[in-house]
Amino acid sequence: MRIIDYSEFEGYWNTVLRQGEDAALTEAVQRMISAVRCEGDAAVRCFAAQFDKSAPETLEVSPACVQAAYQKLERDNPELHWALSLAAAHIRRFAEQQKAQFADFEYQMADGLVTGQRVIPVRRAAIYAPAGRFPLISTVLMGVIPALIAGVEELIVASPPLENGLPDERIMAAAYLAAAGASHVRVFAIGGAQAIAALALGTETVPRVDVVAGPGNKYVATAKRLLYGETGIDFIAGPSDVLIIADAHNAHAEIIAADMLAQAEHDPDARARALVPDSAFATLLAERLEARLGGLPTAQNARAALDAGGLIITYTAREDAVDIANTIAPEHLELQVAEPEVWIPRLRNYGSLFIGSLAAEVLGDYSAGINNTLPTAGSARFTSGLSVRHFLKTPTTLRCAPGAGYNDTRRAAHIIAQAEGLAAHAESAAIR
Repeated sequence: MRIIDYSEFEGYWNTVLRQGEDAALTEAVQRMISAVRCEGDAAVRCFAAQFDKSAPETLEVSPACVQAAYQKLERDNPELHWALSLAAAHIRRFAEQQKAQFADFEYQMADGLVTGQRVIPVRRAAIYAPAGRFPLISTVLMGVIPALIAGVEELIVASPPLENGLPDERIMAAAYLAAAGASHVRVFAIGGAQAIAALALGTETVPRVDVVAGPGNKYVATAKRLLYGETGIDFIAGPSDVLIIADAHNAHAEIIAADMLAQAEHDPDARARALVPDSAFATLLAERLEARLGGLPTAQNARAALDAGGLIITYTAREDAVDIANTIAPEHLELQVAEPEVWIPRLRNYGSLFIGSLAAEVLGDYSAGINNTLPTAGSARFTSGLSVRHFLKTPTTLRCAPGAGYNDTRRAAHIIAQAEGLAAHAESAAIR
């Protein structure tokens, strides 16, 4: 575990930023996209056989099979069924509050000039639920429920097939639970970059969607980047990361170590970082991380992640810690300090903020109601996590009537068009 002082952070961060794009990965994914564009279902099955070791003849899972998976979960694992039901209820209530913030409106800009906005859901969207190292059951709830609350007419859940040609049973059960009786939620046994290509472009079997949302590995992320414009995407997700800020009053080494490992176990590319008040505590935290690794079933992933990108930074001044946090722009930011309300106004770049030592990041991952599909790799500088808004459009409207305000607006348009040299624009304004 690397430990540095605040004064060393700039040099460390410049090294991180110099890590460039993987050209070979981009080329490989571009070839997969081209194959799906040309060959459709056949290419999807070919890549499934290559990467998933399964090539289902029927890419779409039957509603009866999805319902059966849910009934099996309800019968055989009532504890998980209860937990998913609670999480779904919280996610639904939070999404409903988000939806309430979007509304149609009209505003009289001037006499004879009425501007406005409409809020319209996209017609068809897809939620990608990874199932590589771990089946991300929670991702299904986090994507399907906000989309349905937004009013999406047709929703697709895509998840890689197992050897039996079907997605993980718990993924299917979560899709059924999240749908809450909606018949327009469909499940497809497709995964990886080929799934994103199929959803963005459409094939004989897979409908073309308006928005693709959900996390994935580097192949999925690269496909989303290359296909943006063919379809809408939530954002380009990279490896999961967390930054935990603690002060001298609220620095609990055991809790911080547990939360860092919760991120590190995702995969070797995950990033777990902490800002702590002094070198003595940094050493203690490193010791607690090592001790907790000893009994962790996912220790191999976690240790690889900590060795590659784990970091403990010591700081003295609050301003220095805030500056580092805003520079990193973490996916998850935990604030374990005595006076969080003093810190919060200064913190501006994060996917989700977890306030106080009781607010474990894993509660946001699963059951608190906020979304766990969040911006990574510093993209919290300019975007936010998955929400109802990703499935909504807000086109504008204009109504005009004779009046002084309308006449001024038309005259201004005529003058600006002439200044730009666009004669037809100017005549269009003048002719009315």
